[in-house]
Amino acid sequence: MDKDIINLRTDENKRYFFADAENFKTRDDDGNPIIEGYFAVFNTETELWPGAFEKIAPTAFDSSIAGDIRALINHDTTLVIGRTTNGTLELKVDSRGLWGRIRINPKDSDAMNIHARVERGDVNQCSFGFYIISEETDLRNDGSVVWTLTDVELFEVSCCTFPAYKETSIQARKRDAEAIAERKADAWKARMMARFNHSNKEENTDGNSNDHSSEEDQRPEESAGSLDQQA
Repeated sequence: MDKDIINLRTDENKRYFFADAENFKTRDDDGNPIIEGYFAVFNTETELWPGAFEKIAPTAFDSSIAGDIRALINHDTTLVIGRTTNGTLELKVDSRGLWGRIRINPKDSDAMNIHARVERGDVNQCSFGFYIISEETDLRNDGSVVWTLTDVELFEVSCCTFPAYKETSIQARKRDAEAIAERKADAWKARMMARFNHSNKEENTDGNSNDHSSEEDQRPEESAGSLDQQA
């Protein structure tokens, strides 16, 4: 398993992860409408495309959960229904995942509408937006790949009608997969060349034990090096 430290706050590194919200429900807290539930569940694989998966490690949110994070509707930045810095969005991590509570503004019709839709079960899925800080890549024997997000910078959570990976996230992961394929090909070439050079060195060494008439025969390292350059 390879571990990559990325830590780039760029649009290309901006990703979204979606899932069925767990225990998503509404309730009233002294007359204040609430939406709460799990926005992410740890160690659950989500398929990006056949043979490619992502999952979230329990450490993923540790470095950013105390930051300025918004709750949105369908990732729409004009529909803010909660925010951690003013206490209308509460987030915490437990052994299961990322749990959140949104305190809905009764004077906000958009917020009340999403509350009603969650209450009826019309909306029961979610997503969150983040930047990757570090991740692990697991290349399985069956050819599949799993990226495990070990540290992310979380910037928003969303209640979603149709949660889906954005095309930019899919394309970024496909570039990651292409890079992995290139590294595997380069590693294979390096192993084959090392095996060839080792075999050639042994052959030259055996020849030296029987024939000491040639200076070139006495320097197998140079012979192996020259073959390496030719290859």
